[in-house]
Amino acid sequence: MKFFKKGNYSVRQAESADDMSVALALRGLCFGAAGGVADKFDACSTHVLVEEIKSGQAVATFRMSMLDGARVHTSYAAQYYDLAALAAFQGPMLELGRFCIHPSHADPDILRIAWAVLTAYVDEAGVEMLFGCSSFAGTNADPYRDAFALLKARHLPPERWMPRIKAKDVFRYCVQEQRKPDLKKANATMPPLLRTYLMMGGWVSDHAVIDHQMDTLHVFTGLEISAIPPARKKLLRALV
Repeated sequence: MKFFKKGNYSVRQAESADDMSVALALRGLCFGAAGGVADKFDACSTHVLVEEIKSGQAVATFRMSMLDGARVHTSYAAQYYDLAALAAFQGPMLELGRFCIHPSHADPDILRIAWAVLTAYVDEAGVEMLFGCSSFAGTNADPYRDAFALLKARHLPPERWMPRIKAKDVFRYCVQEQRKPDLKKANATMPPLLRTYLMMGGWVSDHAVIDHQMDTLHVFTGLEISAIPPARKKLLRALV
């Protein structure tokens, strides 16, 4: 991954132990102690830092790992979801994980620049599917019921890629959620990362995992690169 600078921010690959300490500290701030601890997936991932140029402060971080269908069962997400259906996917896949933005930095350009860099990486590596876990804060589904109702109504995957239940503790929102979504409430409570996935044609699992260790509810999220609208691809590529 090449060094990239745009506006008030720069993006680079974490390369040193100090860089990893910065990434882990930001993860800990955003996800709590569990998210800030290195795990076995860190060693086989490329880690990215988005930094504010003026202060040098890390304002976002994420990790990426290249896989294919034959190895999708070794992914982080496969700990929580049965991904047997995705083993049939023909083409390179990229797992995106531990994506977080500093809670004191609300500039939407941070997310845009991160996605622009991801787009460049996807183009360079020939990635055909991007996937990961998109998290809602906390383990109580009640504040997000309209968001889950919207996911059920509009954003389920093709049956051939459907992730199945593997985790012991799940919220089966497609079974339990019967309401018609209030779009204003749904969009207000949808995590920004997930909202971006969906705007590009992404889809989600039909259930959420209740992750007590991370204190989150998360859904498996997939995005076939071929499904991204050409106009949106053009906008993202123009930023790099």
